[in-house]
Amino acid sequence: MFKKILKSYDYSLILVVVLLSIFGLVMIYSSSMVTAIQRYGYESDHFYDRQKIFLIVGAVLFLFFSAFPYKIMLSNRFLIPIVIFSFTLLIFIFPFGHSAGNAQSWYKIGPLSLQPSEFVKVSAIVYLSAVYAKKQSYINQFNHGVLPPLAFIIIVCFLIALQPDFGTAALIVAISGVIILSSGMNLKNIGKLVMLGAIPSIPLLILFKDKIFSSVRVGRFEAFFNPFAEEIAQKEGYHMVNSFLALGAGGIKGLGLGQSVQKLGYLPEPHTDFIMAVISEELGIFGVAFVLFSLGFIVLKGIYIGLKGKDAFGSLLAIGISGMVGIQSFVNLAGVSGVIPLTGVPLPFISYGGSSILQLSIAMGILVNVSMFVNYEKKFKETNDKKVETIPTNNRFEGFQIKK
Repeated sequence: MFKKILKSYDYSLILVVVLLSIFGLVMIYSSSMVTAIQRYGYESDHFYDRQKIFLIVGAVLFLFFSAFPYKIMLSNRFLIPIVIFSFTLLIFIFPFGHSAGNAQSWYKIGPLSLQPSEFVKVSAIVYLSAVYAKKQSYINQFNHGVLPPLAFIIIVCFLIALQPDFGTAALIVAISGVIILSSGMNLKNIGKLVMLGAIPSIPLLILFKDKIFSSVRVGRFEAFFNPFAEEIAQKEGYHMVNSFLALGAGGIKGLGLGQSVQKLGYLPEPHTDFIMAVISEELGIFGVAFVLFSLGFIVLKGIYIGLKGKDAFGSLLAIGISGMVGIQSFVNLAGVSGVIPLTGVPLPFISYGGSSILQLSIAMGILVNVSMFVNYEKKFKETNDKKVETIPTNNRFEGFQIKK
């Protein structure tokens, strides 16, 4: 049985995750060398060493969750602690959290910083997937089947918005939307949810208008519409202009690993938000294609696993996790390339960030575990279908092998 389980793991998915993580580690070193020295006064390999530690811890988490039977998480004994843990992390951020980037969104643990809202993304996926999987028999009863699970999402998004971190709150809403659309509820109930979401948005916009429409965020929109305007290019549009220069400088082959010019103090966060710009400049279209293909493979593989699964909980988990990777990738890449305003969302597996890589390791471990169960059940069914049983008959000349 143990050999069958090992054979059922999706090693192509594991390989892509490992390759992306190693590639990201190399690019973090390349993109952060100058920033570490000039801006922070650190050693050139400071961010590389820290990311390496997070990747080692992430590998342990990945192995644990890839072997941990995901169906156990369907139990209330698992779900209730997840809810309590998520609320506790977000509530205690206000008296004990660390402020950075105009938001109190981090816990400072010695030299390391952890962002609890990153882990809440995984909690939201597990919680919504479990609750909607349990409600499949009455998923279209709006008051009983649709609304109750959303209380968790509303509370965590409100707490995250108070930090204020509207980008992460919006991401959790979008990820939740993917799970809701895949849960099996009808379009009428989905329409009701959209209306219910639109109604409280007006008072929230009025209440948080100073934070939502801060000078920084308004500047990002101005830079989005016209980054090369004379009065914007040296201020709000400075990031976008240098990102465009980096994206265009690489061409097909790139300038070579470590040869980026824009990382020499022009791009403000070359190892986090703008790491794809550095990849494009140094490795050209081949480096960009590798990242896009790998991320696309993970997203499509997750959707495939979700569609093939016979278990509603596993299917929603797979689609929710792949949706998270896809949404974050789109937001980061679209922001760097000027398709949408900048949001500060890290590129999965590539950007520097301990919290991001740890939550992705947990999410990928869960996805690999779901995939293993799907493959195992499929092989077990195929084996049973091929089995034959001997059934005696009165006619000794007749064949007696009959398939089940």
